[in-house]
Amino acid sequence: MSLPTAAHVRQQFLDFFASKGHHIVPSAPLVVKDDPTLLFINSGMAPFKDYFLGNRPAPFKRIADTQKCLRVSGKHNDLEEVGYDTYHHTMFEMLGNWSFGDYFKKDAIAWAWELLTDVFKLEKDRLYVTYFEGDKGDGLGPDAETQALWRQYTTDDRILPGNKKDNFWEMGDTGPCGPCTEIHVDLRTAEERAQTPGHQLVNADHPQVVEVWNNVFMEFQRLADKSLVKLPAQSVDTGMGFERLMMAVSGVRSNYDTDVFQPLIQFIAKEVGIEYHGTSPATVNDQPATENEKTDIAIRVLADHIRAIAFTIADGQLPSNVKAGYVIRRILRRAVRYAFSSLNQKQPFLYKLVPVLADQMAGIFPELKAQQAFVTRVIEEEEIAFLKTLETGLRRLDALEEAARQNGGVIDGATAFELSDTFGFPLDLTALIAREKGLTVDEAGFQQALAQQKNRSRNAQETEQSDWVTVAEAEGPNVFVGYDQDEATARLLRYRKIDKKGKTEYQLVLDQTPFYAESGGQIGDTGYLESDVDRLRVLDTKRENDLIIHTVLELPQELTAEFWARPDAARRTLVRNNHTATHLLQAALRRVLGEHVQQKGSLVNDKLLRFDFSHFTKVTNGQLREIEQLVNEQIRRQIPLDERRNVPIAEAKTLGAMALFGEKYGEFVRVITFDKDYSVELCGGLHVANTGSIGYFKIVAESAVGAGVRRLEAVTAGPAEVYVDQQLDLLAQVREALGNPQHLLTSLEKQTEEIGALRKQMEQFAQQSINQQKDQLAGQVKPLNGVNFLAAQVQATSAEGLKTLAFNLRQAVPNLVLVLGAEIDGKPQLAVMLDDELAKAGKLNATALVRELAKEIQGGGGGQPFFATAGGKNLAGLGAAIAKAEAAVSTAL
Repeated sequence: MSLPTAAHVRQQFLDFFASKGHHIVPSAPLVVKDDPTLLFINSGMAPFKDYFLGNRPAPFKRIADTQKCLRVSGKHNDLEEVGYDTYHHTMFEMLGNWSFGDYFKKDAIAWAWELLTDVFKLEKDRLYVTYFEGDKGDGLGPDAETQALWRQYTTDDRILPGNKKDNFWEMGDTGPCGPCTEIHVDLRTAEERAQTPGHQLVNADHPQVVEVWNNVFMEFQRLADKSLVKLPAQSVDTGMGFERLMMAVSGVRSNYDTDVFQPLIQFIAKEVGIEYHGTSPATVNDQPATENEKTDIAIRVLADHIRAIAFTIADGQLPSNVKAGYVIRRILRRAVRYAFSSLNQKQPFLYKLVPVLADQMAGIFPELKAQQAFVTRVIEEEEIAFLKTLETGLRRLDALEEAARQNGGVIDGATAFELSDTFGFPLDLTALIAREKGLTVDEAGFQQALAQQKNRSRNAQETEQSDWVTVAEAEGPNVFVGYDQDEATARLLRYRKIDKKGKTEYQLVLDQTPFYAESGGQIGDTGYLESDVDRLRVLDTKRENDLIIHTVLELPQELTAEFWARPDAARRTLVRNNHTATHLLQAALRRVLGEHVQQKGSLVNDKLLRFDFSHFTKVTNGQLREIEQLVNEQIRRQIPLDERRNVPIAEAKTLGAMALFGEKYGEFVRVITFDKDYSVELCGGLHVANTGSIGYFKIVAESAVGAGVRRLEAVTAGPAEVYVDQQLDLLAQVREALGNPQHLLTSLEKQTEEIGALRKQMEQFAQQSINQQKDQLAGQVKPLNGVNFLAAQVQATSAEGLKTLAFNLRQAVPNLVLVLGAEIDGKPQLAVMLDDELAKAGKLNATALVRELAKEIQGGGGGQPFFATAGGKNLAGLGAAIAKAEAAVSTAL
């Protein structure tokens, strides 16, 4: 039978709620910018958090949408289940309908039943519903209202009580929450349903009896002390997992068998030449029992993970080693690992899936199609880098094999953790390869090392914050007045205490403020809050959701006083210069390099501007000069600022305003224009009134950030003049050092040639010294327990020279065990070299031996079984290390 298409089912949902008076809104970006509690949007309600908290009014009483979500970190973390079962995913779509102080339980329940049974035609005798049974700890009784409402649509045997874990929804440790009612669908065969009643399997992790929709009745807020307080208004937050809904309406037994995933799965199977069989182990802990299970898991992992990876990159988050970027890199590397180990893909493969996904999602999430080439390039470069890491890890494992055999066939946990932490080599892949070599991994030791690292990280980041203390009730959201006023009066609305690493700070929310909160790459303002009795230094200004938060070191003595809010004027002027220059720079880049240039990140502060953008090759010196000249031309033109506020988003786009991928824009936006034919952007930052105020623009650095992303750093105004003066001073010093030659470049080239010739002579002398020492040392070799042994302190000018001497001696003397020591740049250095056959025999290991000897020089080292080196701090111990070698070798043999 033909499966219903994802596009059709999704549109049915949106059309249904549009008919019920809901405003349909687009998905917010996956990456969260202004909420310190989240890295990614992990639920449908996350973009609407401020509405539930009352921080700002909802633009519509009723909203419906399909929201991209990611659950791979924090409380909601489904990563390890992905691929093993039929219904967990990294990225998923959450269909939702929302009521902000409008309808509540009655309508939400009625519409949910109508949509599922009348529109999607799900059989009523396959549906089960739950209600909150209450919780004594929170002082809450059963949700009898919800139970009574459900009795209008189904029978009591299908209306089930649920505990706090399943039927009281909370976004995190703090925040909006409330009782919920879940709708579950039983997708088992008639025979299975006759054998075991469905109500026994609700919330029992059965793969075919799954929750398809959750209606949360938001009426509480969880505070830091774990108590509950009522929210300003009762609201409805519903979430229906689109992938699970597709499984139900398609009549299949797995999300992966629906139109959501099948195009990707069939493409993967065809490309790798392996059939997809649709098998799955019961739980994540089950090892694949058959080769079909193993390859099916891998194909599902790839089909799932490419969605999370591609859309997160499209929404502005590049893979990296920190925070959200690290999460995406981890997902990508998990996918590469499965392709590598289970599908025999030794070359980049994931990137090939991007066009399939982009075409599939173009109608609902067009941002991926618009950036297809960029996203593809980033993923391919990440794959290339990680495949090299896998090769490095494999070589490292080969080198560790003999040491593991001497350790009872076990790779110790600390070593396995080093492979994971330093080389990015996953534990399960280490274990897999170890098994192939007849070895095991000390996984308990690995977990211990991992826990120690987590504790170090946790202790370094430990932060405690109190609940907000209300000083005065707000008549509306706190207002930013800094576009029109550099200073303003303000009153304190609320505050909270922050303890971080033993340091106490306070965060203040004012009724209005001229302080700019960090956003869009521009740093937050600093300055002072002054009253008749206080003068508080504002250390930083940030935005948390829609609250503008001012950080100070102490509370004001009079909380209800009127304050004069005064940002640092000189600092703000420099920031304005750099922000406007960033707009001029982006326009110049698109003119010089091409229309493919898109902003991928920025930093604007009082010292410099940094701009990251999509471009696949180094920007040449000639292009940099052209870009710089174009920006300075706009500065000299003294273009006045054209600022338009509250422009409808559609109108802004017709004006040619550039919107950034990954940014969340409202119905109305602010448009910043410097010549409508040069630069028109959507922007909430601070800008100069006239480009002439910038004075001068100078690029100081160009570099690569990651795959397909370049970075420019530049300075403006006074700092630009200082930079140019410093460069001219440096040039004058170079001229003077060279005797003020008439032709500086020619003189430098001549000096370079002379230095090169001298270096070559030094290398020749060093080689002669090595050859002489080799001949002398070869005569000092003595027999020891069946091998030729030599331990000696030698003359060497570099670690490379010491290595060369060791290799030359090995070639000259068969069956050799060699230990050399040298003073290099005032520090001790050791080298151990073994004949290949001796290393293979296993009695001696160069790495183990050099580490033992390095104890005498207070150092450490490593290498391969046949050659290893070590450095240390204690030069006086070098002789002892050499003297110790003979006994150590003799004992081992």
